[in-house]
Amino acid sequence: MTGKLDPSALAALIGATGADDPAVLQGAAYGEDAAAIDLGAGDDRILVVSTDPLSLAAEAVGRLAVHVACNDVAASGADPRWLTNTVLLPDDDPEPRRTVAEQVDETARAVGVAVVGGHTEVVPSLERPLLSMTALGTTDRFLPSGGVEPGDRLLLTKGAGIEATAILATDFREACLDDGVDAATLEAAAAFLDDVSVIDDARAIRDLATALHDPTEGGVLTGLVEMASASELAFEVARERVPVRPETRACCAALGIDPLATFGSGALLAAIPESRVDDALAALSDIGIDGAVIGEAIRPDGVDAGDTDATHAAGTVHLDGEPITEPPRDELYPFWE
Repeated sequence: MTGKLDPSALAALIGATGADDPAVLQGAAYGEDAAAIDLGAGDDRILVVSTDPLSLAAEAVGRLAVHVACNDVAASGADPRWLTNTVLLPDDDPEPRRTVAEQVDETARAVGVAVVGGHTEVVPSLERPLLSMTALGTTDRFLPSGGVEPGDRLLLTKGAGIEATAILATDFREACLDDGVDAATLEAAAAFLDDVSVIDDARAIRDLATALHDPTEGGVLTGLVEMASASELAFEVARERVPVRPETRACCAALGIDPLATFGSGALLAAIPESRVDDALAALSDIGIDGAVIGEAIRPDGVDAGDTDATHAAGTVHLDGEPITEPPRDELYPFWE
């Protein structure tokens, strides 16, 4: 089945951490966006590292791959600076190879990140290009997804399903047209590719936040479950407070997709102490980015996620009162299967 492993299956893989190293401040863990390594000297002494693959968004795979990798570093409180790029191609056709290279180069230049290495080869069993990028950056204050404190307000920038909307408007344009989405809406939705980066979002509010998280596969709902689990807290979230752009509503409604449960790059989840919420919203507004408070972190009254005897179990997201303990499978995946 396409998509992320479930948390229990993932545990066996992320538990294979090799040798112990005291310089590792944050290693592999469910819900965490990136690793943090103490370099031991200088103001920006923490190296933040994250790896992400991308293969399914055919028309913009190079652009999205850069943003997805860099977003995880930005969502950990660092400025992304370097990328390595592993490119696996289904054949030696020069046209897609050239398109991928141009997209990666243009996007990396736009966000100020240098591509410093990687690997390329042809894998005939692939149906489309697959890019796996590792982004690196530095910071003096690492922000883990698991840093949320009870009482923190949960803030979302821009809106749910931004990445999915761009994919629907490009790779699935004809399906959207057939189901009643007009051409003007699709043209506007395709431009959401320009909104997929959260580097500016994170830079604006990272000094005010206790935690940041980048909702990607599975969308805002999966991001919330991951963040609640990593923080060992419960979240209360109101669906009506989650911003969803009109173009996203139109494309998702046409194909029966929940905007909160599909690719969410372009939005940033932030945990902000109540006393700092106004400052965070103002900082975002100053750079032209919308933000909304969508919920609150609650101290759990149960120990384990899924504890049916607890009103607010650790790792549970209560969406309009309905408890969600498992991340949903991204609702866009069936369209590729």
